[in-house]
Amino acid sequence: MMRGLTMELARVTEAAAIAAARWIGKGDKQSADQAATSAMRSIFNHIDIRGTVVIGEGELDEAPMLYIGEKLGTGNGTVVDVAVDPLEGTTNVAKGLANAMAVLAVAPQGALLHAPDMYMDKIAVGPKARGRVHLAASMKENLQEVAKATGKRIDEVVVVLLDRERHYSAIEEIRTAGARVHLISDGDVGAALSTCYEETGIDMLYGRGGAPEGVLSAVALKCLGGDFVSRLAPLSDMEVMRCHKMGIANPSKVLLMDDLVRSDDAIFAATGITRGDLLQGVRYVGGDIVTTQTLVSRALTGTVRRIEGRHFMSRKPNLVMV
Repeated sequence: MMRGLTMELARVTEAAAIAAARWIGKGDKQSADQAATSAMRSIFNHIDIRGTVVIGEGELDEAPMLYIGEKLGTGNGTVVDVAVDPLEGTTNVAKGLANAMAVLAVAPQGALLHAPDMYMDKIAVGPKARGRVHLAASMKENLQEVAKATGKRIDEVVVVLLDRERHYSAIEEIRTAGARVHLISDGDVGAALSTCYEETGIDMLYGRGGAPEGVLSAVALKCLGGDFVSRLAPLSDMEVMRCHKMGIANPSKVLLMDDLVRSDDAIFAATGITRGDLLQGVRYVGGDIVTTQTLVSRALTGTVRRIEGRHFMSRKPNLVMV
């Protein structure tokens, strides 16, 4: 039943990407996010699933669409958990920067961690370094393990981090150990994904970012054979209480990939919005034709598909038939 969803989910991220692309470079990230969210929800509700959003745009009173707990689908078919980020990289779209994507993950009911909207410490690596990195290890130890696993010298290892003040000490540790740093402004799901593709030159993602994005990253890396280790980082007693409310008894526990995604039968899909390292962005080629590039993968089989889409928008007035 899950296998039959792969192409349907590609349609969902395609629709979100096309809708958000209308706002590239216009400086309005809120409108871009709203457009992507509306399109994603519209397509989801034409798919035969009984879905529940476990990672979404916020709570019901914060997000009118794709909120945590929202039901998606026709009400027929497979019962699934859904994690979504209709526009990963809102600032990138607003400024016309690279690597914005529409992403989602689907897994059997109860398989995805219901991650609170808070910080999470993360390390992601590709297939060669799977099982070699740990949050308890020092930065130098992790870098040495990644270098050994990939057959590189440590000065050839590249670590991607969000360009935030909270990472300044880690950046210094990486450079002191002899490795190289690649800073990004937004979009750590895409950065985690890039560790699984040698052509990107990225060997490891490190740092503190959003926990919901961590669950999406874990599904992606499970599908692609990589590894993801993490730990929630609540910053207040209220956030600790929120963890407990969402069923996380020990927020300080190190979470391995199987803690975040408790099923091998998970699917990840991503469509590029702006130009990117892995996926080209939405392109307008004239004559009301739009092209997209989508990656969709399934953990159970390890199958990864890259889909080139060519969309005649005059035949899809509301993106309902994307």
